[in-house]
Amino acid sequence: MLIYKIFRAPEWAELDRDGDTAGAPIDLADGFIHFSTAAQAAETAAKHFAGAEGLVLAAVEADTLGPDLRWEPSRGGALFPHLYRRLRRDEIAWTAPLPIGPDGAHLFPEMA
Repeated sequence: MLIYKIFRAPEWAELDRDGDTAGAPIDLADGFIHFSTAAQAAETAAKHFAGAEGLVLAAVEADTLGPDLRWEPSRGGALFPHLYRRLRRDEIAWTAPLPIGPDGAHLFPEMA
């Protein structure tokens, strides 16, 4: 199962350059890296990245993250994937840009 992380352009550039990341400021504050499922990603973008340009969507195979990935309740009790360690660049299956569409919402690629 693929899970997804939305990066701002500078966060993505840093991960791509350094080879790993502890995440965005909110991840650092919470002590884990926030991910979303395919069904949750658009709502995550709307809630936390409204109007943000230059975003990058990264897909990660959940099974490759091992026991440091935990599914925990968040918004409305839904289970969200949280990674309790640094994310490595080589764990990312693919990336895609998240442009803003005419309606102001981010345009997502085909996701599993």
